[in-house]
Amino acid sequence: MANSERDVPLPSEENIYDTECPILWAMNVIGQKWKLPILWYIRDRGTIRYNELRRKVVGITPTMLTKCLVELEESGLVHREQYAEIPPRVEYSLTEQGKTLLPALDELYRWADAQMHAG
Repeated sequence: MANSERDVPLPSEENIYDTECPILWAMNVIGQKWKLPILWYIRDRGTIRYNELRRKVVGITPTMLTKCLVELEESGLVHREQYAEIPPRVEYSLTEQGKTLLPALDELYRWADAQMHAG
């Protein structure tokens, strides 16, 4: 398919990494190893506590989980709610902006599933 047939314009002469490419921006926000599993578990639970998330995302270190959650919060995809209790309780949920990402992730899942199971 030629560029003129695409709905999405691609740079013709420029280095794509020197442009404001929305796909590259999105991959920077969600494309790291742990961020998609974190988003999936938050999506499935609606609201999830830190320790439950740490148990669900097998293999992630507490430092990396905290780093990813902070980045997802800074990107506006995840909301962090801290309660003034003893012991402290922190819960994570998707923001409205984070929920707008779900249809694209669902579509990406379907595409990848079809590719993985193609003859």
